[in-house]
Amino acid sequence: MSVYTELKQRHSREVNDLPFFFAFNDKQFEAGMQKFGLTVEQTDQIYKFGSIGGFYRRSDSAKIHGTLERHEKEREEAIAADKKGDGYIFEMFLYELNNHEYGYTWDVTDTLNALDLTPEQIAGNKALKHGFTKAVKRVKAGKRRRK
Repeated sequence: MSVYTELKQRHSREVNDLPFFFAFNDKQFEAGMQKFGLTVEQTDQIYKFGSIGGFYRRSDSAKIHGTLERHEKEREEAIAADKKGDGYIFEMFLYELNNHEYGYTWDVTDTLNALDLTPEQIAGNKALKHGFTKAVKRVKAGKRRRK
């Protein structure tokens, strides 16, 4: 298993353990509020996650934001530690290119969105550029072998 995959899986487990719920209708919202020990009228005690249907208690705000900020810092540190782009960066791009079906679409947009990176950021960072180029070549080489 790659360092990127391990970090991604650990982050996913930690996020899944956070106290929040998603609701896309009144019934789900009521169930989520009950899970928190609240009534549907006690909306002053919760926050909403943007427009993605997620909710969390105001009292859990520091824990949730702290976890998400730590995850971002760990990702940034892993990228910074890969000076050449052959380790974590390469694994990151290869995983996300495959995950977002680059080998079928030949479009990197979804991959870059998932990584919160722009083409300009990649072009301006030698390690990111190297890892990205290497991952694209790997995916393309895999596609040629299967034809």
